[in-house]
Amino acid sequence: MNNKNDQKYIAKTAFGLEEVLEKELNNLGISNTKKFKRAVEFTTDKTGLYKANLALRTSLRILKPFYSFKAQNPDQLYKKVKEYNWEELIQIDDTFAVDGVVNSEFFTHSKYAALKVKDSIVDRIREVKGKRPNIDIKNPKIRLNVHIEQNKCSLLLDSSGDSLHKRGYRVKGGEAPLNEVLAAGMILLSEWDKNSNFVDPMCGSGTLAIEAALLANNIAPNINRKHFGFMNWKDFDQNLFQNVKAKLINEQINFEYEIHANDLSSKMIDIAKSNAITCDIYNKIKFSVNDFKNFEHNLSSGILITNPPYDERIKLDDIKTFYKEFGDTLKKNFTGFDVWILSANAEALKSIGLRTSRRLHLYNGPLESRFYNYQMYHGSKKNKYEKD
Repeated sequence: MNNKNDQKYIAKTAFGLEEVLEKELNNLGISNTKKFKRAVEFTTDKTGLYKANLALRTSLRILKPFYSFKAQNPDQLYKKVKEYNWEELIQIDDTFAVDGVVNSEFFTHSKYAALKVKDSIVDRIREVKGKRPNIDIKNPKIRLNVHIEQNKCSLLLDSSGDSLHKRGYRVKGGEAPLNEVLAAGMILLSEWDKNSNFVDPMCGSGTLAIEAALLANNIAPNINRKHFGFMNWKDFDQNLFQNVKAKLINEQINFEYEIHANDLSSKMIDIAKSNAITCDIYNKIKFSVNDFKNFEHNLSSGILITNPPYDERIKLDDIKTFYKEFGDTLKKNFTGFDVWILSANAEALKSIGLRTSRRLHLYNGPLESRFYNYQMYHGSKKNKYEKD
C-alpha cells in the first residue's frame, strides 16, 4: 500500500538498461514501478528519493513531474506555462535552467521549447514580484525539464542536479572513457553474482573495474557526492538525508574475491589508479600493465567484462586481427570464465571466433554497440563461480 507522502518520479537511463534499473529500484524497496523507453516511473517518499539518488547505479537523473497540460504551438505552450504559480517554486534570488526533450509534430526543436518555457516563467515572476530570477545553465539552484510528447507537455523538477553518472571519482579519463552508468549497467546485465573474481584486461581509465568494486563492496555509487538538486528544494530534510546516507554506509561489505584491471598503457593505468584512489577503493583492485596476450593471472574462474578498442583509426584488417588474437587469448588463458565484450564494431566481433551465449544491444554514447557473452567453461557449469 502506498504511503500518503509518496510522490511520482521518473528515473532516466540509457537504452537497454531499463530492466536492470527497475530491478535496482525493487531492491531498494521501491516496488511500484513501470518501464518506459530509457526511463522507469516509480512512486516513493522522501526517504526513497534520497536513497535512489545515492544508490542507483544505472540512473542518469531522477525527475519529479509536477505540472502537465496540452499545447500544439509555441503560443499555447507559453500561455499554459504562465498559468502556473512559479513565484511559489522559484524565488527572486534563485537561479534556474530549463532542459527540453521533444518528440512531437507540433514542436521540433527541444531548445526552442525550453527557451519558450524559460521566457514564460521569467515573465510570470516579473509580473507578480516586480523582479525576475537569473538563468544559470551550468549550476542552477532549480533545474527544470520540459517533456513534450506530441501535444502532451509535462514539466518536471530535476532532483539530481548534475547527471548521476558523475560519481566524482573520475580525476581523468581516456580518449573515450566509458560512461559510469553504462559500465554499471553492463555489470548488472551480466548477472555477476559477486561470488567470483572480476577481470578487465583492457581497462583504460578503469571505469568497469571501479564500478565492479563499488558493486561488489555494496558501496552506493554517489555516497561521496556533495550536492543533489533536491537539496535546493523547500522541503529538503537534512537530518533525513544524513540518516539515509549513514544507513547506506553501514550496509557496505568486504568483497572476498579479486578484481583485476589491466591495460597496455602505463599512462592509462596511472589514471585508473588515481580514479580508484579518489573513491577510496584503490586497495580493492589489482592493477597491472601488460598486453592482453601477456596478462598473467592465477585465477581458475571468474567473470571478464571489457570494452576493447574499436575506433576508426585502426585499419579494418588490423582490428580483425586484434579481435582474433583476443579470442585466441580467451580460449588459452580464460577457460572457466564468463566473458562479456562491448563493441561498436560488429564485423570485428565476428573475428573473436567464439560462439555467443547471449547478444544484447546497447549504446556507447551515440554508437550502437553489441554486448556479447561467451561462456568459456569446461565441463559442468555448476562450479563456474568456485572460489580460488
